[in-house]
Amino acid sequence: MILGIGTRRGVTSQEVIDAVNEALREINTEPGSVHSLASAKMKEHEAGLLEAALVLGIGIEFVPHDILNKFDAPSASQANRFGLNGVAEPAALALSDNKELILRKRVYGRITIAIAQ
Repeated sequence: MILGIGTRRGVTSQEVIDAVNEALREINTEPGSVHSLASAKMKEHEAGLLEAALVLGIGIEFVPHDILNKFDAPSASQANRFGLNGVAEPAALALSDNKELILRKRVYGRITIAIAQ
């Protein structure tokens, strides 16, 4: 399972952790079931996101924008202002094996999460 994450600038690690845990609760899954976190390349220096991945013990990959744009985001996204189709859904789909969303993008405060398998 791949957990795609979009964030607003300056999120805290606790915001990310809380959002991840809530998304996993929604699908009755534990963090140990997550193979990787995924986000857009432009988020690779977002401290709260990086710290959350360390605390959760889940690796994180940052997907290049050209790859994100190969996937249609089924949900509306504000990422279009950065020239992206989306972040959470395309990132999750890009790294998943089956290219199937099991949780469409949900908004948790300043975090968006989608889960793919």
